[in-house]
Amino acid sequence: MPTTPRSGTNRKASYVSDKAFLNVPYDEKFEPLYLAFIAGLSGFGLIPRAVLEIPESQRRLDRIFSLIRGCRMSFHDLSRVQLDLKRPPTPRFNMPFELGLAVAWQWIAEPSHSWYVFEANGRRAEKSLSDLKGTEIYAHGNRPRGVFRELTDVLVNEPHQPTVRDLEAIYRGLRKYAVEIKEKLRRKSLFHARPFRDLVIRALAIARERIPSLRQSA
Repeated sequence: MPTTPRSGTNRKASYVSDKAFLNVPYDEKFEPLYLAFIAGLSGFGLIPRAVLEIPESQRRLDRIFSLIRGCRMSFHDLSRVQLDLKRPPTPRFNMPFELGLAVAWQWIAEPSHSWYVFEANGRRAEKSLSDLKGTEIYAHGNRPRGVFRELTDVLVNEPHQPTVRDLEAIYRGLRKYAVEIKEKLRRKSLFHARPFRDLVIRALAIARERIPSLRQSA
């Protein structure tokens, strides 16, 4: 994350302090990590936000930037840099683009916004997005446990400090609930507004049951 914001150091923060923007690929193979990020952030008392939860009557770019502006921090996963083989074969630019919006917001307007970059392989980001040289890349190895491990480093200064074991327990409960959601809503995918909302609500509930400090602050 950049350490020297250029301006705006005296601005009053416009975000809600417990909200975190989640910028991840929306595809079936990413579903375990999607659930891991929701579970992991909830374990630290943060409320995940994502563009898919906002009605599409609003232009997508407006939705993205509005969410970033309303969050204290943002988490950007760049692990899907390979070509999408569906015709025409195309690389996916949404995640780095949204990262760029968060960086610009932090530099120009809201220096207290914190952004973090995740990848399956940290070295790959140095090649796919060389402008990030000097920025810490959190490598999760495409494993939920890797997401939890890296989050414990990223969020070491948060008031709630769950262990990796705590986050794995939240994740297990959330995975079971995800199966129920698909059946209840007749959805094959969790990457829709209602499933996302329900997942966040359940993850936060499981986190409060598991982590005493979250119950005490509720």
